[in-house]
Amino acid sequence: MKKILLATEKAFVKEAVEKIAAIVKEANYELIKLENYKDPKDLLAAVPAVDAIIIRSDIVNKEVLDAAKNLKIVVRAGAGYDNIDTKYAAEKKVVAMNTPGQNSNAVAELAFGMMLYAARTWFTPKSGTELRGKKLGIHAYGFVGRSLAAIAKGFGMEIYAYDPFVDAAVIEKDGVKAVKSVEELYGTCQYVSLHIPATEKTKKSINHALLSKMPKGAVLINTARKEVIDETSLLKMFEERPDFKYLSDVEDTVKEQVVEKYKDRAFFTPKKMGAQTEEANINAGIAAARQIVNFFEKGDLTFKVN
Repeated sequence: MKKILLATEKAFVKEAVEKIAAIVKEANYELIKLENYKDPKDLLAAVPAVDAIIIRSDIVNKEVLDAAKNLKIVVRAGAGYDNIDTKYAAEKKVVAMNTPGQNSNAVAELAFGMMLYAARTWFTPKSGTELRGKKLGIHAYGFVGRSLAAIAKGFGMEIYAYDPFVDAAVIEKDGVKAVKSVEELYGTCQYVSLHIPATEKTKKSINHALLSKMPKGAVLINTARKEVIDETSLLKMFEERPDFKYLSDVEDTVKEQVVEKYKDRAFFTPKKMGAQTEEANINAGIAAARQIVNFFEKGDLTFKVN
């Protein structure tokens, strides 16, 4: 009997766990739960005998992979998978997967809520601005970007997108203007929402050269990864541009410094919450469990990332 470990330091909602358990039981596998653990050693102790692991933001590094002697597959219930050492997993012949699209609406709604929060001056009595007619730039037009575009259209925003991996015709079919360069996106849009992954090419790519092109009243929303921000450039933007606002759902290294000096122009969620909805929890958990079953029963590698 195959053993599936549900390893979630930040646990799924109850309904998600119940549905994961039902899928695993139907496949005649055993589900082992390690929820709300506090010490990484607990994860190391749980992995040696398991065939598969479902994680959220949990770290599956070299140490974990070495300890997991029987492991065949690890699935990150979510889109980003930089918490998995995918290269070493491949060396160990362990398949790594994510569950793209399952959290997209939750993240898009958070990004848009942040835009509203900034536009209405942090929900204080101060006069704010409206989003109707404003230009929104979506940096990466994947599942989240498309969901965000659909919301913004309802508010009457002008929407632009840049994604070198998505055909312009696909973007424009959604009523979104496809721009030819990232420089054009930032130079055109007062609001920019980041949805790029953290890769060797994107790390620190959101720099001063890009940000300084943004029009007056610039607002940058980051629900992606902290690594994509060049933090020296971010601090420089705050210093040079009194009109610049930054809202983040990631734990930026310069968070304390920004809050201390520019608290009226910055907002950070207390803990990453882009996927923290019951619906996203359930969708991602179910997808992860089904992908594991399909991998073992059918050899399905659809969402393999390594």
